[in-house]
Amino acid sequence: MSNTKVLPLLEADGAAVAPCCPPLTERPMTAEEAETASRMFRALGDPVRLRLFSAVASHEGGEACVCDISDVGVSQPTVSHHLKKLKEAGLLTSERRGTWVYYRVEPSVLAAMGQLLVGESAAA
Repeated sequence: MSNTKVLPLLEADGAAVAPCCPPLTERPMTAEEAETASRMFRALGDPVRLRLFSAVASHEGGEACVCDISDVGVSQPTVSHHLKKLKEAGLLTSERRGTWVYYRVEPSVLAAMGQLLVGESAAA
């Protein structure tokens, strides 16, 4: 086995959960690891959710107000629904400040997702 560190994913409330998964090339996934990874990728499988996730991840300061990212071609209630799904998958955290909600992608989530897809040669 590799000595690659497996990074944790986060629950929607920001609490760390069990590490996601080792790189796909390291060993076969367990059923639990596959469920965790599947939940992440299912959430990102929708083009609107992927755009929202990208908008948050790339926003200046590493967080975005919902007012800054809602121009994705769907109604505000639909944006809220998609952001909720991303939070449920552990991909986003949020914080209410006054009337606005700010979303953040934790660096450990991006690292864990990238690590899952990185092969042994790229990790070395």
